[in-house]
Amino acid sequence: MTIAGSIILIMLGAILTWAVDFTIAGLDIQVIGVILMVGGLAGLLFGIWRLTTVRRRTTVTAAAPVDATATRRHVYEERRYDDPTI
Repeated sequence: MTIAGSIILIMLGAILTWAVDFTIAGLDIQVIGVILMVGGLAGLLFGIWRLTTVRRRTTVTAAAPVDATATRRHVYEERRYDDPTI
């Protein structure tokens, strides 16, 4: 679930909870709204966590051959844009 999808779920849940006044037999609209808001909040937190932890990876390797007088290191930054969206 993307961040935008989570925000949409939160907004839809808020509309169902506080702005809708009609009732359906055997179905509580306010409870469904709260469930949608909680699910959207969980998806939003998961999406933000995923962006902060998965986005960048840094690899440090020593250059070959390693000289005793000077040490050189190459730093490679890997960015993956083909990760599947959840």
